[in-house]
Amino acid sequence: MTRIVVVGSINMDLVTQAPRFVGPGETILGERFISVPGGKGANQAVAAARLGAEVALVGALGVDAFGRQLRQGLVSEGIDVDHVAHLHDDASGTASITIAQGENQIIVVPGANARVTPAQVEQAHELIRRADAVLVQMEIPLDTVEATVRLGAHLGVPVILNPAPARQLPVDWFRLARYATPNQHELATLLGADSGTDFRELMQAAPCPIVLTRGDEGAWFREQGEPIHQRGFKVDVVDSTGAGDTFNAALAVFLHEGLPEAVRKACAAAALSVTRLGAQGGMPRLTEVRSVLARQTG
Repeated sequence: MTRIVVVGSINMDLVTQAPRFVGPGETILGERFISVPGGKGANQAVAAARLGAEVALVGALGVDAFGRQLRQGLVSEGIDVDHVAHLHDDASGTASITIAQGENQIIVVPGANARVTPAQVEQAHELIRRADAVLVQMEIPLDTVEATVRLGAHLGVPVILNPAPARQLPVDWFRLARYATPNQHELATLLGADSGTDFRELMQAAPCPIVLTRGDEGAWFREQGEPIHQRGFKVDVVDSTGAGDTFNAALAVFLHEGLPEAVRKACAAAALSVTRLGAQGGMPRLTEVRSVLARQTG
């Protein structure tokens, strides 16, 4: 069984469906409200577990109602939460999400996620040493992101750096990561480049191999030479929240099959994830991904 360690955020997502996004000072009637588990770290952990991996999560929660609910949800997915800290003096993270016409707008309040520490990463040293891949995102402190990529590089374990939300990072962090998985905007931000620059040029200029997500167009990937395109899978979009997290998780789970196959399966998993409401609610099982791939090649 593939072993994945995720270092990242855990949130409660407060999701409102609306006919359109509101403007400044405007009030409209929404269509539906739900609260569902989220956070990029937790999302990627759940997606990887549903795809058949053995998953451990490094993160932090408050000792509050959301924290108890989020922890139980992770446990019910079979995720190892021994390295999730429980903080008595901070609240669990939240994300307020508005969904309209298949797109989303998100406001994140980090809470306990802002206190995930490099010390926690070091305490998970043995887990990371035994992992087949490590996933880390940027909804946690940057020194913890750095500690993760440095430890992974030191141990020879592939670290997939999902640079979201986008910030410019030191070049040596990229060199330590096995892959970075930005979208076009995030890649331009990371490299301090103009957002109008051709993404293929940016991919070739990056200091580590890039897997670039392009929504329903699929993904582009490059280890050396010219970037290669993996086309997307056509589906009816209900909610795009969590598609990127599903993609990253699948990439990690299937990485041992080689990058082209991992990207193909990641595109299939991400496509399935947008056909249902909620980030984790839409994340597919391994059997579903296999079925989509079989129909494509059948």
